[in-house]
Formats: sequence, structure tokens, C-alpha cells
Amino acid sequence: MKIMVMNGPNLNLLGRREPAIYGKQTLSEIEESLKVLGAELGLEIVCVQSNREGELVDALQEADASCQGVILNAGAYTHTSVAIRDAVSGISVPVVEVHLSNPLAREVFRKTSLLAGVSAGSISGFGAESYALALIWFARKSDQPA
Repeated sequence: MKIMVMNGPNLNLLGRREPAIYGKQTLSEIEESLKVLGAELGLEIVCVQSNREGELVDALQEADASCQGVILNAGAYTHTSVAIRDAVSGISVPVVEVHLSNPLAREVFRKTSLLAGVSAGSISGFGAESYALALIWFARKSDQPA
């Protein structure tokens, strides 16, 4: 099973951007740990990061043809992007929305997710473990009979 891990705007700054909120791990460290965990779970992990909305839409469409699932941290686009929401609802593979912090415990504008209603599920507030929990879900899902 191949899973695409997608990260949106400013997540390339992890480790130095507001570490009290987002943690001290860099994006490359998180991606490497996900690849290790993925291998242990029998999952192939492909990582994508972009600060550009259209590139994330393109990657979602690509994932539909080449992957069996997507873990998506759309960053600020979670709250603003109808285009990414439409891309998630337009593909056939499940998408799990993840966040390092808990958006519901933050500013008012972060409390609305345009993606939650079209995602298989949402995991937030567990730092980098949010991604790991999503990977575990995909691994368990792949073990179930179709």
C-alpha cells in the first residue's frame, strides 16, 4: 500500500517556526520517521510539500492514480481553500486530515476546517504523532478484507 504524505504552506519551516506550537522536529525528520514507521507497517511512503495551493491540488489528483491513501496537513489552506476541498472530494482514495497542533484550541479562524467534511477522518493535537496515528489507521485498513 502506497500512502502520500502531503504538507502545505509553511510546514517546510518546522523546527524553527513557533516550536512551542509545532514542535522542534523539522519536516525532513518527520518524513524520515514516517518512512521508517511505514516500512514497519508494510506501507510505502511518498512525501510532498508545497507552499502553493495549485501544486497541492495537482498532488492530490496524482495520488488518486498512484496511491491508496493520503495523509494531508494542508496548513492554513485547511481553513481557506475550496480548491483543495474540491480536490479531496474529487478523488477516490481516502484522505486523513492531520494537524500538529489542535486547531480547536487556537485562534477562532482555525476552528473551521473546509477539509474535515470530505476527509475519512481528522487527527490533531498530537504533534508529529498525528501523522503516525494516520499511518497506523491506513495499515489496519489494508489488513481488513475488501
